[in-house]
Amino acid sequence: DGTEPSHMHYENDENYFRGYEWWLMKEAKKRNPKIKLIGLPWAFPGWIGKGENWPYDYPDVTAYYIVSWILGAKQYHDLDIDYIGIWNERAFSSKYIKLLRYTLDKHGLEQVRIIASDRLWEPISFVMLIDSELHGVVDVIGAHYPGTKTVQNAILTGKKLWSSEDYSTFNNDVGAGCWARILNQNYVNGNMTSTIAWNLVASYYEQLPFGRCGLMTAQEPWSGHYKVESPIWITAHTTQFTQPGWSYLQVDGHLEGGGSFVALTDGLGNLTIIIETMSHNHSKCIRPPLPNFSVIPQRATFYLRGSFYMVETLQVWHSRLDFESGHSSLFQHLHPVKVWKGRVSLDLNVDEVYTLTTLKTGRKWGCPEPPPPQPFPSSYKDDFNIRNPPFSEAPNFADQTGVFEYFVNASDPGDHVFTLRQVVVQRPITWVSDADQTISVIGNFEWVNMTVTCDIYIEKPRDGGVFIAGRVDNGGIYVRRTKGVFFWVFADGTYRVTADLAGKEILMKGLSGVRDNAWHTLTLNIQGNSASGLLNGYPLWENVTVSKPRNGWAALGTRSFEFAQFDNFHVE
Repeated sequence: DGTEPSHMHYENDENYFRGYEWWLMKEAKKRNPKIKLIGLPWAFPGWIGKGENWPYDYPDVTAYYIVSWILGAKQYHDLDIDYIGIWNERAFSSKYIKLLRYTLDKHGLEQVRIIASDRLWEPISFVMLIDSELHGVVDVIGAHYPGTKTVQNAILTGKKLWSSEDYSTFNNDVGAGCWARILNQNYVNGNMTSTIAWNLVASYYEQLPFGRCGLMTAQEPWSGHYKVESPIWITAHTTQFTQPGWSYLQVDGHLEGGGSFVALTDGLGNLTIIIETMSHNHSKCIRPPLPNFSVIPQRATFYLRGSFYMVETLQVWHSRLDFESGHSSLFQHLHPVKVWKGRVSLDLNVDEVYTLTTLKTGRKWGCPEPPPPQPFPSSYKDDFNIRNPPFSEAPNFADQTGVFEYFVNASDPGDHVFTLRQVVVQRPITWVSDADQTISVIGNFEWVNMTVTCDIYIEKPRDGGVFIAGRVDNGGIYVRRTKGVFFWVFADGTYRVTADLAGKEILMKGLSGVRDNAWHTLTLNIQGNSASGLLNGYPLWENVTVSKPRNGWAALGTRSFEFAQFDNFHVE
């Protein structure tokens, strides 16, 4: 769903104040100091591969890059990173993993644990069984979207097994059902003691890939509107009554009438039991496909033995996902249940979650009603004139390839001291197919007619170039196929109008007189089936016919991975 700025854009560059992640980690720690922090690279800056799209040719460089980030987290933000991954859903290198462990230890980071390989159970499990040195340095085997199942080799390693990325499902009540089911069944069926949702909060334009695949929705920073979706309260059934460091009890968690339960303890006498009875059609996740099963109403009896025999009452928290009326009951505190001679019984309906716990600490916070939803402002301006911005990037711009950062032009006479600058000048070691151009999108995807104006400054001589665009229809992992109306100007004095980001579908071209290292103002006007463009306030081209797409965002960007600046952005 977009790019994130690295702490090291270039080999000689280090900056631990970019992006939103430092802020996010500190906010999480404020709410729960015991929460765990994990780092996992999706992509790497291009300089690490020295020209190759591969992070393992120079494993010492990659390890240095990763360890720098962990050290920076501590030095600048007092954040302790608990776990570090290898490369999201891509190949791992045993040599690199061993070197990463060595480099961590050399820098006094023995407490940072390694998780591998954030893909499938194999081949990492098999390789660990035949390579004792690798077995010694990997602490957790993390698999993505395991469908609640593991494999024999993973169990044989004796390591902790995690579903280190899961869920990724639209956050309505079916998404909540998916999340309730896998939170339990990843342990019940697959012995996994952690399940991590991608993603935490849906705070990105909904029309990007995997819109609203977060546990809650906060995708209108301009209005402040947000929605605490049902998956949040499903999460609470587990996270309000356990903590990292609690242990699962080794019981068979399958219920006779379908559904599952897990039981956890802190080892200090507390007990938490979480029960789910999600039906098949109301708990499908986005992946993998879910084999058929049935769930029926049932009476379940739990027997508490050993130290738990003395428990007299359990607190009860309940959710029921109602797919008929749409009025689900979420995370309600019911009357405590009495435990009689170590025995407690419950009548379970379908599509329910119960938490039974010795803890009395749970609560469902009432929050003030958020502001009402509003569309993105139909008139929007940003002159980027901000001396000490709270973040490194301008609000509402969603970078899809490249990184656009606030920039201070110390040598400028005054009009353009504060600008927005594209700063990635080498193609990254990509996770998916980034575009060959850089692009940041903004606005309302439903926009049809619009005027986009922006001052632009090409920094790259000869073959440099920039664009502004409207009706931009794509981004994220699909950014290479982005269509729209793109108005380009190049350092060689030419211009183009294209129907795509790749620049293949040329609608108009000619001479503009634009040159590098000078400021120019571009205006793109799209009305109905016609588009026109102005340069420095004068018509440069007009009456270009545009048919598809019918609507989309505004955008700006560059011809290649090159420095360029933008100022006084305005869209109507």
